[in-house]
Amino acid sequence: MSHDIAQIDQRIRTSFAKQGLMQTLGAVLESVSPGHVEISLAPKPEVSQQHGFVHAGAVSAIADSAAGYAALSMMPMDRGVLTTEFKINLLAPAMGERITARGKIVKAGRTLTLAQTEVFAASDGKERLIALLTATLMAIEGRDGIAD
Repeated sequence: MSHDIAQIDQRIRTSFAKQGLMQTLGAVLESVSPGHVEISLAPKPEVSQQHGFVHAGAVSAIADSAAGYAALSMMPMDRGVLTTEFKINLLAPAMGERITARGKIVKAGRTLTLAQTEVFAASDGKERLIALLTATLMAIEGRDGIAD
């Protein structure tokens, strides 16, 4: 890919800022590098389920976005990505001071990209793995990954 890290970072941050769901969840784009994206959120009542844990839907949303943006970071500037499928394993309740999704590319192709996101819960300075998402993303032409 011919664009630099600053250009990739700006592309991902511009797109992320336009995602209404991420704003609603209070998610934060923590870091961007080619093939890697980190998104986090602070647990709060608005994203909880009935037992007080962060809802699996919120965990899935940040995990899917981290995988998608990791894929987008590897795409040419005239292409965007859409998730075509994902599977998530919820390994432990999502609770703690911060929930962080770290998306990375497993294999990037011209049409399909396989990505994986590990989701961690942080408490008392320690992280534990709480979810693992695997996603297939499809490149779409004529879209730069920034919402119209």
